[in-house]
Amino acid sequence: MKRILLATTFALLALPAMAVETSMQLVLKLEGNAQRDIATYQCEGLEDDVVVEYINAHPVFLAILPVEGESLVFVNVISASGARYVSGQYVWWSQGNEAQLIDEQAGEDAAPIPCIASQDIP
Repeated sequence: MKRILLATTFALLALPAMAVETSMQLVLKLEGNAQRDIATYQCEGLEDDVVVEYINAHPVFLAILPVEGESLVFVNVISASGARYVSGQYVWWSQGNEAQLIDEQAGEDAAPIPCIASQDIP
């Protein structure tokens, strides 16, 4: 049995004038043919590489990647092609060695951020 620990820090607004920072840990017990892959992408307009952790353990498929300085957990959803993951307002859509990050709240004219993997994706 494989175990993966997901950790993230986020702010909760307890009162309008006070923000409380807390940490959360989620432990996934992965059995059978669970797989964890890490891929590095170069994304247009971003200085730093985007490192994405993929966790594939049917029926759970996750992608964990940094967005605006925080690690977000994306959940796989139905797509016509490729793998589409969603976390709040963000969509990470990958197919082969290409991917794009979409901010659904950026407006209709906002273009997705195109990314390409710096190595072959397993």
